[in-house]
Amino acid sequence: MQACQLRWLLIGNSRWHWALAQNGESGADQPQQFLHLPPPTSPLTAAVDLPLVWAAVGPVPPCAGLPAETRLALDDVPLAEAPPWLGIDRALAGWWAAQLAGGPVLVADAGTVLSLTRVDGCGRFAGGRLMAGAALQLRAMGAGTQALPSLEGGLASAGGGEPWPRATDAAMRLGVAEGLAAAVLEAGRQARALDDKCRIVLTGGDGPTLWPLLRRPSGLGEEGLQHRPELCLEALMALRPAPPIGVAQARPRSSRI
Repeated sequence: MQACQLRWLLIGNSRWHWALAQNGESGADQPQQFLHLPPPTSPLTAAVDLPLVWAAVGPVPPCAGLPAETRLALDDVPLAEAPPWLGIDRALAGWWAAQLAGGPVLVADAGTVLSLTRVDGCGRFAGGRLMAGAALQLRAMGAGTQALPSLEGGLASAGGGEPWPRATDAAMRLGVAEGLAAAVLEAGRQARALDDKCRIVLTGGDGPTLWPLLRRPSGLGEEGLQHRPELCLEALMALRPAPPIGVAQARPRSSRI
């Protein structure tokens, strides 16, 4: 039987995040690529374009054509003691990071917002912190001052390798990057003071820029700091794996029921 392409979708605040895989005769799916794209301009009407399951933290256009019955809700994520207001991206990332680590974790998701999500050694949501992410900070500096530019492009080439940039735009990008990294490291230090087995797991679109800043001597050690760029999509795939060939995908059900 011919292999078919499978899709999982997480709608973020600014981008749509896709995981794509091929499902062959064995029914085993292997991730092939992860895509982070702007929202589509037309509905996903073709069956081949629809995801097996989808979740959203950002706006869902009414014309998107996504079936309500395949939407993953917070109750479908087996993160114990997750409050009803918790974003599903934080729940997915926290649950899956704890599964991978086999113990307590602090997830730093460096996206539109830098979210810090703690999960304790029993797999329970243990609070977190939120602060404006890189793009929001850069736009705020431009909007709130007369002299500073409004920058686009996030943290791309932050500082250009200079520790103390002369150019204003480079100084802004590096200042934001260093500030975010410092926030993650301090939160990690505090989390490990509560439980020295806690691992810090970095994910999100600005993760690749923050990763080398976090890896500088910080006392966390190699085992204490991990980078999982596609953590939320991995969690989505783990919760809703592809059915065997010829078996229809069941409607998502709450794992808490």
